[in-house]
Amino acid sequence: MLRRLSGLFRLFPVDFPAGFALIFCVGLYYNEVKAKPERSAGFKEMRDNMENRDLFTMRELGDRDLEQFNSLLKYAFQVTSDEMLKTGWQEDEMKYSKAPMLQNAFVLGWFHGENLASQIVIYPMEVNIQGERFAMGGITGGATYPEYAGRGLIHALMSECLRHMRENRQYISILCPYSIPFYRKMGWEVISDKLSFQIKDTQLPRRKPVPGMVERVPLDSEDLKNVYEYFALQHHGALIRDEVGWAEYWRWETEDMIAAIYYNEKHRPLGYVAYSIENEHFNIKELIYLNQEARHGLWNYISAHFSMINDVRGYNYPGEPLAFLLEDSEIRETIEPNVMGRIIDVQEFLSRYPFESFREDLQLHLRIHDRMAEWNEGDFLLWVKNGEVVCEPCADCEDDDAAMVEMDIQTLTTMLMGYKRPTYLYQNERIQADYHLIPYLERLIPIEKPYFSDYF
Repeated sequence: MLRRLSGLFRLFPVDFPAGFALIFCVGLYYNEVKAKPERSAGFKEMRDNMENRDLFTMRELGDRDLEQFNSLLKYAFQVTSDEMLKTGWQEDEMKYSKAPMLQNAFVLGWFHGENLASQIVIYPMEVNIQGERFAMGGITGGATYPEYAGRGLIHALMSECLRHMRENRQYISILCPYSIPFYRKMGWEVISDKLSFQIKDTQLPRRKPVPGMVERVPLDSEDLKNVYEYFALQHHGALIRDEVGWAEYWRWETEDMIAAIYYNEKHRPLGYVAYSIENEHFNIKELIYLNQEARHGLWNYISAHFSMINDVRGYNYPGEPLAFLLEDSEIRETIEPNVMGRIIDVQEFLSRYPFESFREDLQLHLRIHDRMAEWNEGDFLLWVKNGEVVCEPCADCEDDDAAMVEMDIQTLTTMLMGYKRPTYLYQNERIQADYHLIPYLERLIPIEKPYFSDYF
């Protein structure tokens, strides 16, 4: 199990203490392989179907709930004190390191009498969407005791989380799913893929001369952070990591984790690789470069380990090709959905979304379906005039001349995040509209797939 846990600790860029990060990473492991999705239905329906519902109370968790918070996590995620002690934690540290999390995150739970029955967490984050910084709600850590399963507790918590994120101007939400169908029923949709690759030592690229050099640095190197920040602000979909996020990003890596930065001839940092070497495998946690010089320099460095390793393994993301760039492109690559996203507030999100410049005046009637968020359910008018975009709800859109485009919140999210294009969605009956309107959508939405490499 510890080997699996080490893989989950790869990325954890959240604003909370280490002990909590450990528990939740273990939780993610549990969710991926053991959890069963609850049935999805409307919030009111689920409440009405609860047995003895008068005994259930929903409220935010605080410091007073630390003991129960910890107990539910340990029970649901099957974490023993012995397993945690093996990772280097003392009992008191494991217990009290989670207290700041309850202070800084939004943690919502159901209580049966005085007993905690179910809970979920929202991390306050930021994400780059087409060059604009959006406040984001990162959802994780759902847990329910088995005696309370089947009552829609998580579903009800998610409904309240939507309201919370809207109130806090977090107009986009991202999560790492344990069940794609489960979260689709609540309005989330796949927005990014993850590519896993394996390169044999005989397939490593040949050395290419570069003017700079690679230097190994501490994991908390400011140069490394600066490289990622610049990269994240230039790449659509990237999580913008703060200082605490960086601390969590590294905290649960093994002592063997190494960071190496490529510096150009003027000693300007232009890229880095974070990696470990284990059992003759070169394991890349993250490979970031700002130009091709840095890419060549970093691969020169990786290839220099050929006598020590049998292969190189790691992850890549859309927009960052690998096989095509290698002389020997016959490498092993696999692709799988990585994260899901959800627009929380259609009007606010569309009003801020950086559409492509559009010289013509355009008016679209959008009909959005959203079973979980009533403020998104209905009709909106989208105006594009003089390069400016305005989105407003309307009660009498049928009387306007605007052409109608109809879709659900999942489709709108994956389309605007760039994961799937309007033409593809129309062809697969995810968009209902006259075909002549689809080219307008193609021109309005930037062509760029999201880069999201973090896991929480």
